[in-house]
Amino acid sequence: MIFAPRGALLVLLAVLIAGAALGFAEMRSRSSPLAERPKAERPTLLLLTGLPLLFNEDFSLSGGGSPALKRLQSRYHVVPISVTSIAELSKGRLLMMAQPQAQTAENLVALDAWVRGGGRILLFADPMLEWPSKRPLGDLTRPSPMFADTGLLQHWGLRLDAPDRRGTAERQIGPYKVTTLSPGTLQGSCAIADDALVAECRVGRGRATIVSDADLLNVSDPADPNLDAMLGELAKLESK
Repeated sequence: MIFAPRGALLVLLAVLIAGAALGFAEMRSRSSPLAERPKAERPTLLLLTGLPLLFNEDFSLSGGGSPALKRLQSRYHVVPISVTSIAELSKGRLLMMAQPQAQTAENLVALDAWVRGGGRILLFADPMLEWPSKRPLGDLTRPSPMFADTGLLQHWGLRLDAPDRRGTAERQIGPYKVTTLSPGTLQGSCAIADDALVAECRVGRGRATIVSDADLLNVSDPADPNLDAMLGELAKLESK
C-alpha cells in the first residue's frame, strides 16, 4: 500500500477547504438580496429625481452617472421619467423618487392612483436638503431645498417635519447603518421607524416607503452602506 506524504495531504486538504469556501461565497453572493442581477433578469425601475443622479450638474455624460445610479443599474433596468403622468407610470410597477421637482395636481392624482392600483414606490423626501450645488438659488435645475409636497403625504396619512438641528446623524434603515445629513421626521398612521426616518405605508393595493432624507444618496463609493439600504428597501417593496 502506498501512502501520500503528510505534506501532500495537507496541501490537498487546504485546496479542498479553499474550494469549499469559494463555492460558499459564490452561493452566498447569488442568494444575497443585494447581489448584481444578470441583465436579462433585471426588472424595470422607474426613476424620477431632481438630484444629479443620472448626470452631473453640467448634464454631461462624461461622469457615467452617480454611484447611486451604478448600484441601481446592477439590479434594475433603470428608466428615467420626468413626471408622474399616466403615460410615464405605465412603463413599470416599481418607482424610486428622490427629491423630485413639484408635480402638477393632475400628475399627483395619477401617482396616487398608480400606487393604489398596485404600484410600489420608494420616495426620498427631504425637508432640508444640503446637497452641494453650483446652481444659483432659484435656478429650476438646482435640487429643491425641501420636498415639494403639495398634499401627497397627507393623503397617505403622513406628515414630514424639518429637523430641529442640522448636521450628520447615524441612523438605521433595516439592517443597515446609514449616515444622514439633517434628516427630517415622519409622523402619521403608517408604520414608522422608532427614529422617524422611514415610514412604510399600505396605499390601496400598493406600497409606499418614504425616507425623510435624500442627502444619504450623495456618496462617492458605490459600495457605501447608504446604497445598501436603498437597494434593501427596493428589494422589500418587490417582495410585498
